[in-house]
Amino acid sequence: MTYDAVMNKLFTISTKHWKSLIAFNFLVVLGTAAAVSTAKPVWTSRTQLILPKTTSNLDANLGTLGSLRNGDPGFSSEVNPLNVQSSILTSDTLLEKVLAADPEKSKFNTISRYKQLFKVTPQEQSTIMLLTVSGSSPKLAKERAIAITEAYQTRLNELRQANSRTRQKFSQVELEQAKLRLAQAQSKLTIFKQSTGLINNEDQAKSIVNTISTLTTVRAQVLATAEASENRAKALSTRLSLTPDEAVRSLSLGENKEYQFVRQQLSEVEASLRQKQAIFTDIHPEVKTLLAQRESLQRRLQERIRQTAASTKVDTTVATDAQGRAALIQQQILAESEATAQRRQAEKLNNQITELQTTLKSLPVNQAKLVELQRQVDVAEGVYKGLIAQIQQSNIDAFDAYPNVQVLDAPQVDPKPVSPKFFLMAVNALLASVIGSIALVLFLESRNPLLSLKDLQNQKFAIVQSIPRVKHSTPKIEITYETEVEFQRLASAISLQPLNNRRLLVTSATQGEGKTTVATGLAYALVDLGFRVLLVDGDFRRATLSRNLGYTEDSTTESLQISIQPNLDLLPTLPKQGKVVETIKRGRFEQALAACEAKGNYDYVIVDSAPVSLTSETAVMATIISNVLFVVRPDSSYKNSVNESFAQLSQHNVEILGLVVNAVESKKKPYSYHSDSSLVNN
Repeated sequence: MTYDAVMNKLFTISTKHWKSLIAFNFLVVLGTAAAVSTAKPVWTSRTQLILPKTTSNLDANLGTLGSLRNGDPGFSSEVNPLNVQSSILTSDTLLEKVLAADPEKSKFNTISRYKQLFKVTPQEQSTIMLLTVSGSSPKLAKERAIAITEAYQTRLNELRQANSRTRQKFSQVELEQAKLRLAQAQSKLTIFKQSTGLINNEDQAKSIVNTISTLTTVRAQVLATAEASENRAKALSTRLSLTPDEAVRSLSLGENKEYQFVRQQLSEVEASLRQKQAIFTDIHPEVKTLLAQRESLQRRLQERIRQTAASTKVDTTVATDAQGRAALIQQQILAESEATAQRRQAEKLNNQITELQTTLKSLPVNQAKLVELQRQVDVAEGVYKGLIAQIQQSNIDAFDAYPNVQVLDAPQVDPKPVSPKFFLMAVNALLASVIGSIALVLFLESRNPLLSLKDLQNQKFAIVQSIPRVKHSTPKIEITYETEVEFQRLASAISLQPLNNRRLLVTSATQGEGKTTVATGLAYALVDLGFRVLLVDGDFRRATLSRNLGYTEDSTTESLQISIQPNLDLLPTLPKQGKVVETIKRGRFEQALAACEAKGNYDYVIVDSAPVSLTSETAVMATIISNVLFVVRPDSSYKNSVNESFAQLSQHNVEILGLVVNAVESKKKPYSYHSDSSLVNN
């Protein structure tokens, strides 16, 4: 997709949702303005706290776990003392005491809202904590910093005393629990050793690996054979121009005795008919009898073909002999069957390999479990020894857990408020506008997205033609050589269609998809091919085609149609109000077409109608015209609108003859000569 195509698509999507985008951005601006007007200034007070080094010197041997020294920096690899102190400093119990004496306590109905005023930041590679406190005034921020520091030190003293009492009370209970866990771990280890009887499984693993290697080789060979069979089947299918299902049905038809018998009878009747026609005329009784027999045999033959084909393509020339296409079809069916069987064999081999791999993986599981049980015993034993060491040292220094934190820097208040930050508000508003607009467009576009050519892959059309993008210069269209060639191809394809009548309705789902341009270009192309064409303006509400071709209310003519150029006439109209559908249903439109056709002896009548999804008269008009050429434009057509148009035409039992994809980016190089022409644009 070119840059222009991308920009056109983005412009189409944006213009479609411009009201929603304006409303959303208005709300963003309104919300930002409200936030700026209601924001209140906030000051912060900062103070630093420092934790002293612990003084206890507990040293205990924990066996395989090493030794326990609470004086080492790595006393606990999972607990950071600064984080513990931060949690205590911002705990609900401590802040409730601070809130009780706060001058603005009536503004905070929950402790969680009050907690947002306090922020604790541990400093890396040190024992210092930075405490930041917010307030609506510099004085209040400083008072809160002092109050929380005093409450924190009081809380540490309470926890320190409670810790000493708890250790003395529960040390013995913890020791009994640790002893029980050690006994349980040792029991599990003993039972597992007795139940598994682990041995050296190296030989067993080696045998399984060899088997897996052998099966893998066999599977690869089977897959290679299957691929060869599939390629042979594909080659035969390409050569026969038949899918496997079509080939089977063709062979079945060729082997049908009744079908072959009817074909033989038909050949004999046709031979007799040719002899009689050489002697007699078609009204002779014998000729009539033979014609009736031929027609009856042809119907029986077609009925047998229809029953055998079941809506698929079949080759009616396949014979039952061992030569020609029948033999090739048999080879194709055999190759496909072999490929399917080999694929199944490969799948079974793959299942066997998977089972062996699972067995191989389970061998080391028991050994790993044994190691895990031994580790659990070691851990339980180490914990038990550690608790014994703690009990032996009855007077553990409580300051290890709750040290006497000191104030390093007294509370200081910033002279300027830290919020609101209007620049950040503006940046956030801009980001919200951009991201929100993109999200809104994506959401709205997902409800009715632009049409993709992949959306039309399931649709079946007798004619499909792409028209390159046309350069517009009001009121004319500049037709390049590539565009002229595509219109001529479309005209040639239409001229080869066995149409019920020579009327063709050109329509689209919505406005701006180029139906009038296609109708006009097709008319000129048909004229270039030597046909006499009548252009009919069937858009009674806008009459765009009539205006573009110069017809106005002041134009006067004695006949219904007016001449545009040799072999090209126009049946114009003017914008009408009222019940247009009633006009069509009452036959006035049909009468006008019939009158023009009777007078002009036209080869083709091309009707430019209104969009299907925007009006109801187009579907009614299509029942009269019967041949519909539907125009879509990838950067303008919408999926839902096109589907609704197809459904509306289907409800009126109208089948679409062809699809024209308009404004496609052309990548073809022009030929050596150039043909200048200009058309009137939609």
